[in-house]
Amino acid sequence: MLASLAVTMLATCGLPAAAQPRETVQVTGSSTVFPFTSAVASSMARAAGGERVQVTSTGTVHGFAQFCRGASLQHPDVQNASRRMTAGEFSLCVRNGVNEIMEIPIGFDGIVVAHRKGLPSPNFTLAQLWMGVAKDVPQGGRIVPNPFTSWRQISASLPDWPISVIGPPRTSGTRDSFTELAMLAGCRTFPEIQAITDAAERTRLCSTVREDGGWIDGGEDDQAIVRRVTDGRDGTLGVFGFSFLQANRERIEGSSIEGMDDSVETIASGRYPLSRPLFLYVKRSNLDRVPGLKEFLAEYVSDSAMAPGGYLVRIGLVPVGSERLLQIRDAVRDRTIMTRRPND
Repeated sequence: MLASLAVTMLATCGLPAAAQPRETVQVTGSSTVFPFTSAVASSMARAAGGERVQVTSTGTVHGFAQFCRGASLQHPDVQNASRRMTAGEFSLCVRNGVNEIMEIPIGFDGIVVAHRKGLPSPNFTLAQLWMGVAKDVPQGGRIVPNPFTSWRQISASLPDWPISVIGPPRTSGTRDSFTELAMLAGCRTFPEIQAITDAAERTRLCSTVREDGGWIDGGEDDQAIVRRVTDGRDGTLGVFGFSFLQANRERIEGSSIEGMDDSVETIASGRYPLSRPLFLYVKRSNLDRVPGLKEFLAEYVSDSAMAPGGYLVRIGLVPVGSERLLQIRDAVRDRTIMTRRPND
């Protein structure tokens, strides 16, 4: 009996922490995707009568660092991402033994530039947005520290608001997407920038935000940015995901970008210039190791969640088309993994 007890203790308490089974799915990553994944987790909890999925909001960059740290159950099963995994992140995963990764598109999002409701809504070009928030800008054929304190100084078509933009920090996938879709695109329209032959220097100039208060890192809590916009002085702008605009329509509204309003239709079609896809990344090996992970993915891509009229769409997810949803569902069923590096 004592020998049997000893074997049992070794089989449980004697295992290293990395080998201990886990009863809940662990999800990390994007603050933009967080509300959608939390809604799926809540739906599962109601059905099961208890928590089965734990979701934390760390930002896309920090989330990938945690997700790719290793294949053991000490590390998250799922990564929420508001942009596609980079080649560097994919390589980090592979180096740490995370070799079978499922990439699951879940829908679309638009990055909005929002202001307090009731104010006149601006129509920004990408070049004007960049001129407002960049650290250094062209003036008189030279690159100088940003001199603009009001949007009216940049263009007579813009309101006479002080330049005060609260946006996501460097750890955020929303910041990465805003840099790519707004800042790099707007910056490269200027001849002074085009004349710079050093590609790294061009990217640095185009992607560096001002440090004099015109741009303020708002942290990973997009709802907190919404509050700072509504409580701030007239013309305070917030940069965050479309779902947070949808959830706060009675308090805020979005600016037009290049003459295009933010809407489900313009984001899904790509006509809104700051549209982007959203993703889940999943460790395939954990589907048979972590109770509830298969059910979590099945619930996520179900009609009740992701189809038009589903509960994720009702809280702001811009859905994929019906044919694309069927393809995604097939990939989840077949446990299809990424077979090449991102951007290859």
